[in-house]
Amino acid sequence: MKRRALPALALIGALGLAAAACSDPTAADSTSDTGQPAVNPTARLDGVKLTMWTAQNTVNAPKQVIDAFEKATGATVRTQAIPDLYEQNVPTKLASGDRPDLMFWQPSISTLPFVQPQQNLLTLDREDWVSRLGDTEKSLGVIDGKRYAAIVTSPAMLGVYYNKDVFEQAGLSEKDFPKSYDELLALGHKVVDDTDAAALYEAGGDKWPLQWQMQLQLTDLDKAWWDGLNKNREKWTDPVVVGAIKKYKEKLLDAGLAQKNYRTGTFTGQADALWKGDVGMVLNVTSFQSQLQAKYSTAEIDEKIGWFPVANSSATGLYSPDQTNGVVAFKTGDDKRQNAARQFLAFWLGPGYADYIKAMKIPSVQPSVPTPGGLPQTATAQVDALSTAIGVFQAKAIVAPDTHLYLADMIYGKKDAQQAAQAIQDQFAQVAKAQGAPGF
Repeated sequence: MKRRALPALALIGALGLAAAACSDPTAADSTSDTGQPAVNPTARLDGVKLTMWTAQNTVNAPKQVIDAFEKATGATVRTQAIPDLYEQNVPTKLASGDRPDLMFWQPSISTLPFVQPQQNLLTLDREDWVSRLGDTEKSLGVIDGKRYAAIVTSPAMLGVYYNKDVFEQAGLSEKDFPKSYDELLALGHKVVDDTDAAALYEAGGDKWPLQWQMQLQLTDLDKAWWDGLNKNREKWTDPVVVGAIKKYKEKLLDAGLAQKNYRTGTFTGQADALWKGDVGMVLNVTSFQSQLQAKYSTAEIDEKIGWFPVANSSATGLYSPDQTNGVVAFKTGDDKRQNAARQFLAFWLGPGYADYIKAMKIPSVQPSVPTPGGLPQTATAQVDALSTAIGVFQAKAIVAPDTHLYLADMIYGKKDAQQAAQAIQDQFAQVAKAQGAPGF
């Protein structure tokens, strides 16, 4: 799926409604949730019916594991697609009193709060599968030290896809892969100078991919800075952030490293341009990989496209949580269904996991379960980079502001870098205040 920043302002009203609903003494919250002993993933559940919410474009994502779970246990799991925008409509439905047993939800600190996990969700700290997750995956799905999401797929990886023919024409090889953002820009100039291709494809028409160039440049900000941002002691108007926005515009866009139609470029246009060799590189997340795999075979991708990680001052990838990474289980007031929901997660991340990732052709979140063979080299390179990856700001900030919208305003000439940073800060503070975050 595409990786957009959430429509943060649109969620403020829904958040307030959800909070009000959850404070209602008649809301279903009657079960003490102190952790459960290990469950038998294949115990019989004849007659038990569960509902799972998904986004419209991911309704089939859990199909394989649901079919296997139903066959093994006798339970019934019905999926219900929530209309787009998923992240906006889910809190609204919860506020109306509707709730499922299970739900796909982005397991980041910027997105989990919108479903009021402390009031609405079962805690999952003591489940057997927690210890089997990889280190990066263990860091997801946790709020204030408590786990509220099972991690069933790896977070998306942000890195650079490149056309091997274009690199060969420019005389570039693996030894030339950049170890910093400045080196990435220098590599771009080499492509422009020595080939007929543009260096990088920017998707100003779709807007959401505009955030990635800025994201790469923020990777040297340490945990203390992000903690300060989340407590309103640091700001998005910090000179480091403003400088990153300026460098993106001046050193990449104004310097002629993007394709000529970067203001109107699209996500699908990125893939077509890279495949044809009209551009040498694309900076994007794993949804770009999925787009390639939907159109071309592993052998075709391996022949034409490569991938490498890069951050502001290192050859390191970035990980970006998305909606299909996490599954949450709701407090419904029905012990039988709550226990069955726990059992479904135990099955998914237990005896059913190897078959699930094989059917989905995706990397494993459990080091003890091998990633399926036959994936393109670009995909395996991302798996290799995950263990040392740095989280994007959606995994670090308590609110994910719509940076792409304000960067789009900048490239359309409506804002300068300082004004874009101020708009990001204003939105961040407004949503954090609506959440009741301390310091706002």
